[in-house]
Amino acid sequence: MEQLYNSSHEIIAKLSSNLKENIAIIETLFRDCDDVVKKEFQFIRGSQRISAYMVYIDGLVDTEMIQDNVIAPLQEKEPVLQEDVFASFFHSEIDAADIREDSNFDSLVNSILRGDTVLFLDGYAKVIVISSKKLPIRTIQESKTEAVMRGPRDSFNESVRIGTALIRRRIKDPKCKVVQDKFGERSRTDYALVYMEDLVPDGLVEQVKAELNAYKTDAIYDSGMLEHFMNRKWYSPFPVIQSTERPDKVAASVLEGRVAIVVDNSPEVLLLPATFNTFFQASDDYYTQWSVASFARILRYIASILAIGLPGFYIAITSFHLEMLPTELLLAIAQARSSITFPVVLEVLLIELEFELLREAGIRLPGPMGNTIGIVGGLIVGQAAVEAGLVSTIVVIVVALAALASFTIPNESFASAYRLLKFFLIALSAVWGLYGFVLGMLVLAVHLSGLTSFGVPYMTPAVSANGQYESIKDFILRLPIYTMKKRPIFTKEGQRNRMRRL
Repeated sequence: MEQLYNSSHEIIAKLSSNLKENIAIIETLFRDCDDVVKKEFQFIRGSQRISAYMVYIDGLVDTEMIQDNVIAPLQEKEPVLQEDVFASFFHSEIDAADIREDSNFDSLVNSILRGDTVLFLDGYAKVIVISSKKLPIRTIQESKTEAVMRGPRDSFNESVRIGTALIRRRIKDPKCKVVQDKFGERSRTDYALVYMEDLVPDGLVEQVKAELNAYKTDAIYDSGMLEHFMNRKWYSPFPVIQSTERPDKVAASVLEGRVAIVVDNSPEVLLLPATFNTFFQASDDYYTQWSVASFARILRYIASILAIGLPGFYIAITSFHLEMLPTELLLAIAQARSSITFPVVLEVLLIELEFELLREAGIRLPGPMGNTIGIVGGLIVGQAAVEAGLVSTIVVIVVALAALASFTIPNESFASAYRLLKFFLIALSAVWGLYGFVLGMLVLAVHLSGLTSFGVPYMTPAVSANGQYESIKDFILRLPIYTMKKRPIFTKEGQRNRMRRL
């Protein structure tokens, strides 16, 4: 069997005009594959007896469609007197909208594995590929990770074709291109690049393709794995590629000149380039009043600072710089810690560990039970720790506030970076106090300023003001939509005008 493949796991066997030879290869390829249906039969056309062979995978195809649109018409139709029997079958006798010819063994086997039905005819070194997919997928549902108060409720599912259809539904323009390819030598996972031909910057699509073609691997199972292959800044906890489940967000990003990558078997679509600012933007920011959206955006930026810096700042002040606190607050902290034997840093780490365990347990347990564990566990364990004298009430408040602030960040992968770097600032603050805290914040600022995402500065428009005054309108404040007359930096030069007043 190994001799049928080359080093890249492509089938090198040649399609033969002898049906028996083709059947032997198919039987060898799909040996011990009990879900593969292989049916050999014959038809009479005129004075000819035509031998045929049909192959498909049970569970991936619409068997009713195969029976009604392929088998039944071939059995019931009057003989068609044509010299070319293959052309007769292809053009006249198979009642299917999506059929094509194929003469390559590797591509026809790939079609079978994707849910198509392949029909071999004796005497022809080519086959008829019939689109008969009926994949086991979820229906379109509301996004659970990016819920909104106002706006569309649909979200992507695990089908790459439904994903591109949801984008097409919103962008009815032939300049919206969908280029499909495969990744993974064994999984052959389909993915599609979606972009606007006239808005995408020159060379961006080619750069994305080059990044994807730079690796060969057995399989990928989710868009997150594909993201890792394209992220050269592996040491950075901050994502430079945005992911989302919302079709409206993808459509808006594509119309800004960005590239979307829809991956089969994954409900998350990748968007690139991405900047620091895009991770704070929620879909319903653009469906509500600009003042309300701006207030929510400001809250998110403040919450991000609290999520990453509040525990470390508390440790730095209470351990090294008590003289900075007002007398009343200092006395309140001293009273709360009067029965605590552990240093402040151990208090914070103990409660942080508790919250992280509860968060992880809430994710892994079933929905209602997970919510109960998160709420009840936090109350019971936190209260018990305070009563046992392990931690003070102020530490519980500080850690809980930081955890609550992290939940306001709309993107989960971006919020995870804050959860991780929070411990980095805790360590520096425990060693050097406020100086360590400031040093840690400076290191993060320098790191973020040095990041790029496919040529776009990560901190745009904060560190790249040249020509980016329009982007500031959708930065910390979200100004009225009618004022955003130009597209952001992602768009191709010369194509940034998107609105004009009539």
